[in-house]
Amino acid sequence: MIREIVLATRNPGKVNEIRNILKSPDIRILTLEDFPGCPEVVEDGATLEDNAVKKARVVSEFTGKTALSDDSGLEVEALNGAPGVISARFAGENCSYDDNNNKLLKLMKDISEQNSRARFKCVAALYSPGGQMRTVQGVCEGIIGREKRGDGGFGYDPLFIVPEYGKTFAELEQETKNKISHRAKAFIKVKDIILLNIL
Repeated sequence: MIREIVLATRNPGKVNEIRNILKSPDIRILTLEDFPGCPEVVEDGATLEDNAVKKARVVSEFTGKTALSDDSGLEVEALNGAPGVISARFAGENCSYDDNNNKLLKLMKDISEQNSRARFKCVAALYSPGGQMRTVQGVCEGIIGREKRGDGGFGYDPLFIVPEYGKTFAELEQETKNKISHRAKAFIKVKDIILLNIL
């Protein structure tokens, strides 16, 4: 049986990444483009999980289908876990990826590379029309670079270096990123839940 899943995001970079990770003949991916009028969800939760669950629930209730959402954040140890849940709007409302990266670079300029440890965290939520809900988490450890490198990916990818590869997320091949990223780790767990009909 083919499972239809609606992705509760309008971010094209995220849609492509999730499509690649969930690719299966038994999963049909729908997007918000397929459901005109779907309300925008205000991400005002105190945690990544709060936001992910809220988005999935609103989209599932509007579409009548199982919805999948995630909220991801960058946690920098030297900044006490910031930007965390406000990663997307770190430099202010309606800011660009560049704005966020430039703010992070400014805050990190006097911090040594040894103290630049960071992690990307992703919480994914799967919400069914019957009100059933599952959440899973994925984490990828890395360090923050001192300059933007690479032109792939989105968000903080040009600054997030994966030590084992010596490259930023933005420099890694998509195939590699789709195996090791925080989002990949979370959505591989989601794929198992969908295919095993656990939800």
